[in-house]
Amino acid sequence: MNVLVDFYGHHSRLIDQIGINALLALSLSVSLQAGQLALAQAAFAGIAAYVSAIASMQYHWPLAASILLAVLCSTLVAALLAYPVRKLRGIFLAIATVGFGEIVRVVVNNLSITGGAEGLSGIPNDVTTPIIYGALALVAVALYLLSRTKFALAVALTREDEAAARGVGVDVGMVRFASLALGGAIAGLAGALYAHAFYFIAPGDFGFPRMEAILVWCVIGGVTSPIGAVAGAVFLSILPEAIRALADFREVTNGIILLVVILFAPSGLSALWRSRRPPVTRDA
Repeated sequence: MNVLVDFYGHHSRLIDQIGINALLALSLSVSLQAGQLALAQAAFAGIAAYVSAIASMQYHWPLAASILLAVLCSTLVAALLAYPVRKLRGIFLAIATVGFGEIVRVVVNNLSITGGAEGLSGIPNDVTTPIIYGALALVAVALYLLSRTKFALAVALTREDEAAARGVGVDVGMVRFASLALGGAIAGLAGALYAHAFYFIAPGDFGFPRMEAILVWCVIGGVTSPIGAVAGAVFLSILPEAIRALADFREVTNGIILLVVILFAPSGLSALWRSRRPPVTRDA
């Protein structure tokens, strides 16, 4: 027990960051499962982080209320963004959402209420490790239950063949809209937890490098696998600590890992795990 306490004492920030990164990976995985390369999750997380921080610091809202407000705001922004970009696909959708993320970063960087480029410090440090992993567990259970519904089938069909999806009565536009909004809600939850777990936020925390990292987590784990996305986030969150000598070359290390995965496991590490599972046999 003492060993576990000592380990947590030395690595508590890393453990909290892993849980938040897993939520961010799930937020992008939701969109990717619908065939949407929408790269605005970092922006949604940033919006929620600032809303939650401002609500708690300036208006003295309790933790639960400030996080709920933040999630509602990120969901609303995601829904507003989803409508004009609903007809975009592939690289055009990616460019549009990356542009949105840059707009959010520039706006936050120039507002006095957000602290500008210096960010906000002194955010109430009310979020603990159990809260972060409790939120992650709730999101995971909700996504699992959602995967058992007809909506999940519509998402999969939309991703694989839009024409076939429309042919069987699937509202493709609504599926993409709902997926992006749901991803925005999960990203918003991650952002709000981040603000209260680390008590300091700045515009750079939610810029393109963070979005790039989220995408790498999902690609390495498997773009259509929520479990793979979480595994990718956990692996690449721990890796810099495991190889401290290469910490200054984190981006290079991530790039090499991504290249290896694309070359030898283009469907992600989760596909390798599935391929090694023994086949299920049924009695005659």
